[in-house]
Amino acid sequence: MPAAKYMLVFTEQYNRRAARFLKRHPDLRQHYLKTLQLLEANPAHPSLRLHPLQGKHQGMHSVSIKLSYRIALELLIQDRQIIPVNVGDHGAVY
Repeated sequence: MPAAKYMLVFTEQYNRRAARFLKRHPDLRQHYLKTLQLLEANPAHPSLRLHPLQGKHQGMHSVSIKLSYRIALELLIQDRQIIPVNVGDHGAVY
């Protein structure tokens, strides 16, 4: 029996950030949507390159959309919830 999927929980603030990101990078829309689908199905999938963040972002994680673009996340694993916080290039997210 496959493990239950995770649930993505989007905040209004994140939705605004994602809309701005996709407006600036329409060519990344398919990569972005695929990343979200994969994240919901299996956050540990190797292509996401999930890793914990350090410093002021400690307690959060990051996944890759493509090598230069990331989504910063709060992971509430016990509730199987994933809350995206920010999306953008490495400099914008961190």
